[in-house]
Amino acid sequence: MRWHRLLVVSGLCLTLAACNSGDTLSGVSNKVEHPLPTKVVNRMKAYDMTEASPIMMRIFKEESVLEVWKAKANGRYEKIAEYEICKWSGELGPKRAEGDRQAPEGFYTVNRHQMNPNSSYYLSFNLGYPNRFDRAHGRTGTNLMVHGACSSAGCYSMTDEQVLEIYAFAREAFKGGQDSFQVQALPFRMTAENMARHRDNPNYEFWEMLKVGYDHFELTKTPPKVDVCNKQYVFNQVPTEPNAVFDASAACPATSTPESLQVAYQTYVQDYEAAFQEALQKQLGQKPGRSGALSRLLPANQSTPASAAAASAAAVTAVPAVAAPAVVAPEAASAAVAAEAAQPASVTVPAEASAPTAATPVSTTALPVPVANPLHTSTSLYAAPPQAPAEQVAERPRWSLWGRN
Repeated sequence: MRWHRLLVVSGLCLTLAACNSGDTLSGVSNKVEHPLPTKVVNRMKAYDMTEASPIMMRIFKEESVLEVWKAKANGRYEKIAEYEICKWSGELGPKRAEGDRQAPEGFYTVNRHQMNPNSSYYLSFNLGYPNRFDRAHGRTGTNLMVHGACSSAGCYSMTDEQVLEIYAFAREAFKGGQDSFQVQALPFRMTAENMARHRDNPNYEFWEMLKVGYDHFELTKTPPKVDVCNKQYVFNQVPTEPNAVFDASAACPATSTPESLQVAYQTYVQDYEAAFQEALQKQLGQKPGRSGALSRLLPANQSTPASAAAASAAAVTAVPAVAAPAVVAPEAASAAVAAEAAQPASVTVPAEASAPTAATPVSTTALPVPVANPLHTSTSLYAAPPQAPAEQVAERPRWSLWGRN
C-alpha cells in the first residue's frame, strides 16, 4: 500500500512538472523577441550592465553547465546566468568526425547569421564547428548547435525554457552592436584538481592547450583574442609585423606581448603549479612536500601542466631579465591592462618562419588583454584517428523528420 501511494505521488509530481513546463512557455507569444526575465534585467543593473552589453559563453561538459557572461561598464565580464545542460552526447574530448556523436570542444565564434529563429529544436545557434583549428586537423561535422528540445546527437541541448533565455541574451547583444560572441566549450573546469585527475586521459595535451585560454580569461575576465597557427590555438598574441597573418597550418609569425602582463601570467602559472602538485600528491596518496616525489609519480614523458607551459614558453620567448615584484596579484594585472594595451609591446617572440604578407594590420589597442601564450610544439595528440566506416547517423535526433536545425 505504501508503494502504491509513492507511485501515485511520483506520478503527480511528474504531471505537475510537465504542466509547469507547458505553463512557462504558454505565455510566450513571440519566442524570437521574448524579453529577458525582469529578475535577470535587475541583476544586470546591479552589475553595471545593460541588456545590450556584449556577452560570451562557457560550456563545461563534465559539470553539464552553460554559463553566460556579460561585460560591465569597466570592460571586465561578470557571470550573469548559469544553466544546467539538459543533454550532451559523447564523452570528454573533442569532436573529430561527422557521425561520431561527439559534442565539440574548443574556442568558437558565433556570428549573427548563425542564430536560427526557425529551429526545429525551438531556438538554436550554430557553434561554428569546424573552426580553423578543427579544419587544420581534418575534422569534419556539420550543424553542431546549442538548441532546445533536450535531445542531443552531438550538440549541447537545453530545455526550451533555458534556450529561450540564452537566445535572448545573444539577440540583445547583437542589437547592441556586438558583431560576434565567443563560446568556450571545455571538458571541465580546468582547475589544478581536475587537471591532475584527468592527467592520464589521451586528450590531456589538447586540454593543456585549451587551458591557456581558460587561464587568460580567469586572470583578466575578458575574452581572449584567439588565433590558430602551426595547428595550435594561440591566445592574446600580437604580430610584430603589421602585415603578418596567423595561418592555421603554417608556422606562427613573430609576436609580442606587454611585459608586465607576462610577469602576471607567469605568477599565475606558478600558483597553479603548486596547486597541481598538491592535488596530484593528494590523489596518489603522497604527503605534500616530499622532495622529488612528484616527478617519480608522473607517467613517463609527462611533466606537470605548468612545467610544460613554462618549458614551451622558454623555447619561443626571449624575455629580458626583469626584476619582477615578489607577488603580482591578478587584480593588479587587470588594473594595468588599459595602460599597457595602449603602449608598444616590449617582449618579442622570434618568428618560426617568414611571415606571409597582405593582411590587415592588427592594432594592440583592440586587444582587451594581451597576455603571454606558451606555444606548444607537439601536434601528435590532435590528429584525427583513422577514419572509421561512415555511420548512418544524423546529427539530429532520430525522431526528427524535418530538415531544419
